[in-house]
Amino acid sequence: MRAGLFWSALGLVAYTYLGFPLLLALRGALLHRPYRSASIQPLVSLIIAARNEAAGIGAKLANIDQLDYPMDRLQVIVASDGSDDGTEEIVDGHPGHRITLLRRPREGKAAALNAAVATANGEILVFSDSNSRYASDAVSRLVMPFADPQVGGVAGNQVYERKARLEGSSEGERAYWGYDRWMKVAESRAGSTVSATGAIYAIRRDLFEPIPDGVTDDFYTSVGVIAKGRRLVFAPDAIAYEPPATSGRFEFERKVRIMTRGLQGVMLRRRLLDPRLHGFYAVQLASHKVLRRLMVFPMIGLALGAVALWRDGRLYRWAALGQLTFYAAACVGLMPWHWGRRKVFALPAFICLATAASAAASWNMLRGRRIDRWEPSRSQDGTPP
Repeated sequence: MRAGLFWSALGLVAYTYLGFPLLLALRGALLHRPYRSASIQPLVSLIIAARNEAAGIGAKLANIDQLDYPMDRLQVIVASDGSDDGTEEIVDGHPGHRITLLRRPREGKAAALNAAVATANGEILVFSDSNSRYASDAVSRLVMPFADPQVGGVAGNQVYERKARLEGSSEGERAYWGYDRWMKVAESRAGSTVSATGAIYAIRRDLFEPIPDGVTDDFYTSVGVIAKGRRLVFAPDAIAYEPPATSGRFEFERKVRIMTRGLQGVMLRRRLLDPRLHGFYAVQLASHKVLRRLMVFPMIGLALGAVALWRDGRLYRWAALGQLTFYAAACVGLMPWHWGRRKVFALPAFICLATAASAAASWNMLRGRRIDRWEPSRSQDGTPP
């Protein structure tokens, strides 16, 4: 019984972090499915939902003015979700590209995005966070794969900006994103990437479905194109720069919110988990978005199993000591010390922070707690604290 718990937990952890990525790499190498890409200029509606973003919305709009996409082919819509800090006045007074401002009551991000899409006239919808900054050619690069009619959505490449002082968990997330980016490339090479990030992604207007409350909007919207039989591909050269969180507390709260809403989104899109309907993508979704978000349970089982089997052999003792070393490194990484920002400590810190957040998110799901609305938390320069 104890040995079964240990080996089952070890198998789940090993598959999620090692076996599945290797399977993706092998599949990508053997089953390359290219798609057509060309320099096209469809009419684009760039959509930003904003809630009290006065500290950074001006810089976001100035960044849009620097895009190389033809301005007569680019509609910019800012949907204000009941902002009361001057966000709407800043958007109204922006001297550059003409912006469509939707002044809305406080109803949540999903309602704001749905209203923005209802007013959009673009063939392609591009979604962006208010604190992300696009490379000048980001939109041009993002729309190129739409030259292929089988492509229904394109996930852009989120890159974390460099900051002088970060807590270990934030340094770890930056390192982890490199691993996640590699997985997106492998997924896209052979079919579809599992989902997009909210900082930069695009879908065809006719594939959009209204977003319900309580889900991660970028996940729900981007996987909708797969539900309708189209591909969601990854464009690594369509870059959005985003500031990493400098506070472990803020990052934990953000991850709990994202994972809770993400699990709710998977529940609503659960038909995508059926391999009879969606083939290997169902395996990707289960491995990437379900198993990874529930890793807290096999990790607990692995720790308890190694301790319970301490007297049963050297292998179990080494397993217990290895885990103890890993968690000790995570504790160092979570401290606001110079050593905590080294990758050997930062990556374990991030994994443990994400695992703790997944435990909180799982508890939210079990007790039926939804997160439909929240207040964005920004520093004075508009970045996460």
